Amino acid sequence: MAIPPDIEIAQSANMKHISEIAGGLGLTGDDIELYGKYKAKILPHVLKEREGRPDGKLIIVTAVTPTKSGEGKTTMAVGLAQALGHLGKKNIVVLRQPSMGPVFGIKGGAAGGGYAQVVPMDDINIHFTGDLHAITCAHDLLTSLMENSIQRKNKLDIDTQQIMWKRVLDIESRFLRNIVVGLGDSNGGRPYQTGFEITTASEIAAIHAISKDLMDCKERMGEITLAYNSKGEAVKAKEVGGIGAMAILMKDAVNPNLVQTLENTPAIIHGGPFANIAHGCPSLAAIKTALKLTDYVVVEPGFGADLGMEKFLNIASRAGDLKPSVVVVVATIKALKRHGGIKYKNLKEVNAEAVKAGLPILANEVDNVRKYGLRPVVCMNHFHTDGDDEIKVVLDWAKEAGVPAAFTDTVLKGGPGGLELANIVLEEVEKESDFHYLYDLDMPVDEKIRTIATNMYKVADIKLNAEARKNLRKIVKLGFDKLPICMAKTPLSLTDNDKLLGMPPEGYVLPIVRLKPSTGVGFIIAYCGDINTMPAHPSKPAANDMDIDENGVIKGLS
Repeated sequence: MAIPPDIEIAQSANMKHISEIAGGLGLTGDDIELYGKYKAKILPHVLKEREGRPDGKLIIVTAVTPTKSGEGKTTMAVGLAQALGHLGKKNIVVLRQPSMGPVFGIKGGAAGGGYAQVVPMDDINIHFTGDLHAITCAHDLLTSLMENSIQRKNKLDIDTQQIMWKRVLDIESRFLRNIVVGLGDSNGGRPYQTGFEITTASEIAAIHAISKDLMDCKERMGEITLAYNSKGEAVKAKEVGGIGAMAILMKDAVNPNLVQTLENTPAIIHGGPFANIAHGCPSLAAIKTALKLTDYVVVEPGFGADLGMEKFLNIASRAGDLKPSVVVVVATIKALKRHGGIKYKNLKEVNAEAVKAGLPILANEVDNVRKYGLRPVVCMNHFHTDGDDEIKVVLDWAKEAGVPAAFTDTVLKGGPGGLELANIVLEEVEKESDFHYLYDLDMPVDEKIRTIATNMYKVADIKLNAEARKNLRKIVKLGFDKLPICMAKTPLSLTDNDKLLGMPPEGYVLPIVRLKPSTGVGFIIAYCGDINTMPAHPSKPAANDMDIDENGVIKGLS
């Protein structure tokens, strides 16, 4: 069944004024700051005044290790929220906000799909309420102040060969990955090699997503390690100065953004740090506010359960003292066939044996959920090309594994297409869970990494190369070793090689090429292979198919 393009569905939505959506949550005009008719910021006093209230139930929507064909995780999160609304359950879906780099590059948008979307979709994807612009300015202000300190006699003794703080931009550009600055005469600065990262890769983006409020954000920004001096000591942002000015830039950005779904259920979209370089979760401020305003909160971390969910549970949940109840693992028949070895061009062909071959990847993610003492629910995002035999393979496996499973049609039907899933989730969420973290913070850094890799990815072991071992010695010496681990690796594989689909080969050793302490947000990044923090456009960027007419109607955004 063909449906209109996502942008056309979104533009024809019957949206309610955002004050009406806020009113349904018990919020008044004094609790929100309007950004037009359909967007608003929730002011910080809302959470502070409700701290004594019990939390709602926290539901995580994650997925199998993703493929380039897409699993529809955002669509499932929105569809589940809409379905819960049909069942009369008060809920909020909390999502990450899209980065304009991927919007104009390979993705074209990140607000759900079909009849399971958040709106106003075009605003959400482009500029929104300016949060990412604020992060960009705060980051680059800090860069400028650091470089000014170097120029002005370099009293902090910053070693330009050990500067870790670059510049950021929320547009993709391969030509800015590696640059040299400070060229020209003495007034042009001191030359050194640096580069640009995408805004969502900035540590300030990660801080924005993990801060409780503006003062917490301000304090964390001061703790950022910018560089090392000639003695190998950490140079913190607060030593450079300007943290108060950075906080001024962030004063509105830290407040959660309230919007709505196509079916007028409330949605909060806030925070969007890079999911394979940072923890990739919606902001803690948004999640904790939602938990005080409603009975059920649906949250979507980035990528699959092995990467995004792991970071949500070990980093974000630890920082915010969150207690998730249920985890929905989204999969598609196409994804299972791809992990079963089928080429993209043949994924629409019915092949039950290939689905069976891909089941270990689903089994791994279900096992990953259970390692945290949480209850998994399998959600199959249904496509018209799915064969009955293929569907039966998954349902038979789920029954044997003791995992509740549902097929959903939220893309075609919206909330009604997710009622089976919603009923299963409501049943599972009331059962006992025993949530716990995967590792203790007092474990040695390499053991924390090994614990994640062997449990989540099922590799045989890890190996720190020479640079990583050097980084580790410095991390221990400077006292940063008690922080949680943020794994940076390709999301497309359980290994560091995105060509290796399915489960890792027997005996596979995961290489750790370097370690970086992100002392402001509060984690250690472990790089598995070459991870790029500035994406590049594909051969045909999504921007090439976008346009706007004289009436301001946007086309080509999907």
